[in-house]
Amino acid sequence: MDIQSSKIELVRLILNIENPKLIARLSEFLKRETQDFWEELSEIEKKEIEIGLKQLDNGERIDFDDFLKKVS
Repeated sequence: MDIQSSKIELVRLILNIENPKLIARLSEFLKRETQDFWEELSEIEKKEIEIGLKQLDNGERIDFDDFLKKVS
């Protein structure tokens, strides 16, 4: 079964649920499982990303091919 078919089947199953407690549990589960990746990063990783974004905003960028030459 492909992902779209699985999603449709899941929606069908959810629509047939009549138990409000089960709906609440499913909702909480989905919220927990779809948390933003940012929350899973360490403080060091977050700071490095923020530095990189500031550099891009300031026009501090290099061509990808130049970067590859530099690191190889």
